Amino acid sequence: MEGALTAPRKPPPRTLGDRALAALGERVVAATEARNSLSAWERYLASERRLSHHTVVAYGRDLLVFFAFLAEHLGGPAGHNALENLRTADFRSFLAQRRADGVSGRSLARVLSALRSYFRHLERSKILENGALAGLRAPKIPHSIPKPLSVTSAQAALDQARHLPKEEWVGLRDAAVLTLLYGCGLRISEALSLNQSDFASSRDSLVVTGKGNKQRLVPVLPAVVHAINAYVESCPMDLEPQGPLFVGKRGGRLNPRAVQLAMQKLRTALGLPASATPHALRHSFATHLLSAGGDLRTIQELLGHASLSSTQVYTEVDESRLLDVYDAAHPRAKA
Repeated sequence: MEGALTAPRKPPPRTLGDRALAALGERVVAATEARNSLSAWERYLASERRLSHHTVVAYGRDLLVFFAFLAEHLGGPAGHNALENLRTADFRSFLAQRRADGVSGRSLARVLSALRSYFRHLERSKILENGALAGLRAPKIPHSIPKPLSVTSAQAALDQARHLPKEEWVGLRDAAVLTLLYGCGLRISEALSLNQSDFASSRDSLVVTGKGNKQRLVPVLPAVVHAINAYVESCPMDLEPQGPLFVGKRGGRLNPRAVQLAMQKLRTALGLPASATPHALRHSFATHLLSAGGDLRTIQELLGHASLSSTQVYTEVDESRLLDVYDAAHPRAKA
């Protein structure tokens, strides 16, 4: 059993094992061999599986909590031998504790996915084998459908965005970002990762890097081009070709939080529901295309969905909208 080890504050922790130590201060929850395999697993997720940074961080956090549980459960830092001897009941106890902590079913499903991924990595690396996870079922996740804005609300948000900030260029920047999300169906991370050269090279299409570093080509509407041009021309910063397209007030790449705050102000100003987030503009893009006759395969490509099943959820949104229209307008709807 290892003794306490003070977590270094500088430089910032880079690997999963280092972050585990930093998060818990002097408390060591995993033996050195386990920390090493955690770091190797993290590198595998990022380089070979090519998972997004946010997914790798979330998985790492889940494993950190798991090892903290094991330290309490087993009475000390867990190593590979302890992992190999875990039973299904041990994993169930961990998931039950997370549920008692208020973790949602969706998050529990991610926790279980992270555990399975880590233990598969240990097996592939010929470190250990443990089949206890096979006896666990993923928790049921409540079915939900996206909540897009109406066409009128989406347009009102784009029109109003430029007028809320005190600085004109900031308003034009916010309007350009939101117009890009709605006009091209981008995720906020995809929009903010664009460089000046990505947009300048072609004004009728964009090469977007999505989840897993997968690239896709998306058309750019004239309204999007106009909004971005207006922002670029008004921006007081020198936008370098290989630098970020959207910048903050200090010149660095724009933080997603700034866009979320801009949308929060729009919700207040326009009386929009709490579901009106930047990501709702992506939902609106897909839903409005489908309502106008777009086919699912094309929308799947534009959104960068790996599976058509991810895109099919928007058919439920459209069906729900049609039922609302029927209930409101058909003379026999309330008969």
